[in-house]
Amino acid sequence: MSFSRCTLFHDRSIAHTIRSLGMSLAFYGTFCFIENVSLTSLHAEETVVSKAFIDGIGPDWRTLGENDFVNVNCDSDTWTWKAGSVHCTGKPVGVIRMRTPVTNIELVVEWRHLSDGGNSGVFLWAPESALSSIKPGQLPPGGIEVQVLDHGYAAQFEKSAGKKADWFTTHGDVFPVGGSDMKPFEPVAPDGKRSFPRKNLSLGINQWNHYYIRAINGEVRLWVNGEEVSGGRDCKPATGFLCLESEGAPVEFRNLRIRELP
Repeated sequence: MSFSRCTLFHDRSIAHTIRSLGMSLAFYGTFCFIENVSLTSLHAEETVVSKAFIDGIGPDWRTLGENDFVNVNCDSDTWTWKAGSVHCTGKPVGVIRMRTPVTNIELVVEWRHLSDGGNSGVFLWAPESALSSIKPGQLPPGGIEVQVLDHGYAAQFEKSAGKKADWFTTHGDVFPVGGSDMKPFEPVAPDGKRSFPRKNLSLGINQWNHYYIRAINGEVRLWVNGEEVSGGRDCKPATGFLCLESEGAPVEFRNLRIRELP
């Protein structure tokens, strides 16, 4: 079977056995990850698995709901929570943030756009200074954005701008905003700051997409619908607030789950 990095275990003694099989491991605190390995002979019959969904179920994972967030610069009715999901009208442009800052986390979130060309995002490590004075209609001038973009946005941009949409994709870009910084993983956008996805895996309007985000020790990695596609390292700052973005169009999020790591 084939898979990219997955959280497997806490016991480092198991690592010696895993390494003896020729696999590459990475440790983050007490967590161990297998890195981009391909196994073909662990069982008599080979089983091919091309995707590995992290569902946010397990030790130390918890659900994020209305009580975990506070409004920063949206209207009182921009975000509506109900039965494990949240609906955003997209108006005005702005964000909600978690009540407390985070540093090392794993995050699971599902999302879908409800209009053609919808735009939204998940902000990681947004500093307090980027949130303290923004007005309705503004986004934080700091943080790492994991973009949530509908495919129709590219066509709309090309029609209005009269040029090719070559500086972004609609499949999970990761990039620093404002005063924040990040060294993006390849492939990289023309400006050298934005990590483009290695695969185009996002689904279109009214279809649910699954993001698994790992933000640890200044490194961000994004899985879209089960496969790792983009990210970056040396993020600065590497601690701050987790935000959900309202950016002009209706969008829904559900099954938000987080695990905070040492």
